[in-house]
Amino acid sequence: MKIFSLFLSLLLSLFLIQMANAQHNTLTDDEIEEGWKLLFDGQSLEHWRVYNSDEMADEGWVAENGEMIFYPPQAEEWSSGLDIITRETYSDFILKLEWSVERAGNSGIFYHVLEQPTEAIYWSGLEMQVLDNENHPDADQGVDGNRKAGSLYDLIPADPQNTKPYDEWNSVKIVSNGPRVEHWQNGEKVLEYERWTVEWFEMLRNSKFVAHPEFGAMREGHIGLQDHGDVVRFRNIKIKEL
Repeated sequence: MKIFSLFLSLLLSLFLIQMANAQHNTLTDDEIEEGWKLLFDGQSLEHWRVYNSDEMADEGWVAENGEMIFYPPQAEEWSSGLDIITRETYSDFILKLEWSVERAGNSGIFYHVLEQPTEAIYWSGLEMQVLDNENHPDADQGVDGNRKAGSLYDLIPADPQNTKPYDEWNSVKIVSNGPRVEHWQNGEKVLEYERWTVEWFEMLRNSKFVAHPEFGAMREGHIGLQDHGDVVRFRNIKIKEL
């Protein structure tokens, strides 16, 4: 009888997991009517490819349990060689997704990425930081917390800083509408900025991006997800063009 009860409990747990996964990576009828599109359906990575490659990676990135997961390959030295981008490019859009990192994990969400065979993805793509703030040293570097989760990496800090602990899910919304950009994290707007103004160019001149005029200049580009050598999970990735 005890074994039978354990068996039923296991079946119930598996059923609940399947039900929970079934609620993710889908669009409602209203979202379809509004023009939203999935960039990940929970099973396929068909909308993505490796930066500066026509193909998706055959290692690192997997679709597993309704999540897009990056498992860093075993290597003596991290290279960031498995950053991925969307196959399509986008100009004005609303991007939504959820992310979760392992303890001390680091990653990033790029937008308006220009592919450059001789340059890394972060020299063109604006980056919304993904980070375990409590355990990764990058959180205490930079200026005024501009390397913490939700920030425009190394430029504008997220405020309020409302990220959740590692292994928990954080929701993201990035709105890009002409020169105006907003970062939302866990239901709150944590920053907004305007590109191509006198203040914008002055900020870039005083940053590490000064030698890369393509950074922040693109009006259209790819969405990207970062290989930073740590386990990171994404789900419910959807986009609406404006």
